[in-house]
Amino acid sequence: MVIVMDPTHPGPVYRTVTDPSGMLALQTFGRPDGEDMVFRISGSVYANIPGDALKPDIPHGRKLFGIEGYNIRRLYRVPGTDRLHQLSRELVCYTDPGDPVRVLRAWANPLDGRTYPVVPINNDAVNFGPFPITSAFAGPPLRRLHDETVWTSDIAVRADYGTTLGETFGLLGGVYTAQEMFEFHVDDREVAARTVPGQIPDGAMRVKVSWTRTAPWAPFMGIAESEVRGQLTYRAHAWSLGSYADVEPWLRAEVEARHPLYTAAPDEPGPSENSWTSFHAKQLDKGAMTWAGWCAAHGRP
Repeated sequence: MVIVMDPTHPGPVYRTVTDPSGMLALQTFGRPDGEDMVFRISGSVYANIPGDALKPDIPHGRKLFGIEGYNIRRLYRVPGTDRLHQLSRELVCYTDPGDPVRVLRAWANPLDGRTYPVVPINNDAVNFGPFPITSAFAGPPLRRLHDETVWTSDIAVRADYGTTLGETFGLLGGVYTAQEMFEFHVDDREVAARTVPGQIPDGAMRVKVSWTRTAPWAPFMGIAESEVRGQLTYRAHAWSLGSYADVEPWLRAEVEARHPLYTAAPDEPGPSENSWTSFHAKQLDKGAMTWAGWCAAHGRP
């Protein structure tokens, strides 16, 4: 393969990695050939209610939403260095729990009898790095399960939005806590083909991901964690696609009509968002409106 001599191209840095776990980890961050890749995400969101205390309005274990979307990402090299960034955008729609291709525009909250607009996960951007990449770079420990290579990544998330954003979102003490759990699966033949020292693999590695998240009520739901005990459990699978063009037509139509920015990864490093900071920036106008004010203004009887 001929490398385009763009100073931000990740290939020359990637080629220095010799540890297979490091090669595999980097290929989940982005394509070593510098093009965009996609992790298509599909799953469900369930109510996790201690003591089943919200029954019958929201019974414990009820499937509240489907989730359908993707993260589009690429590797970016800081020019003249051995440092790589993962640059990405993330768009995940909440869908009808019985019809995964019907995007929800509104959700009726059975606790207060009000209907709220559904705000998708729309994070621009989701960036990580820079990572110094040398021949000693290694990824997480690998395991063999039958004919697959498997590794995990578990992340305990804590963010004090009451302090950093001046907005509590109805969270206990204004502090967001969540647990994210990832499991990556790559076929052994794919591993062998894409971990040859000194080579820059073309295209996206074929990888499957299992993802689980436990987190507070989504901010568009109009439910304060400090008043209503409970949380959401997200359970999804993701799989790699070579480019945005490989996303299904129905989802591309939704993106291009309502979220056209999310057809490509960012061009350069910048601030990163998550669901809550994105809601604060886009729905609360960076604090011009409070979350309680948004709920009051947007919830319809």
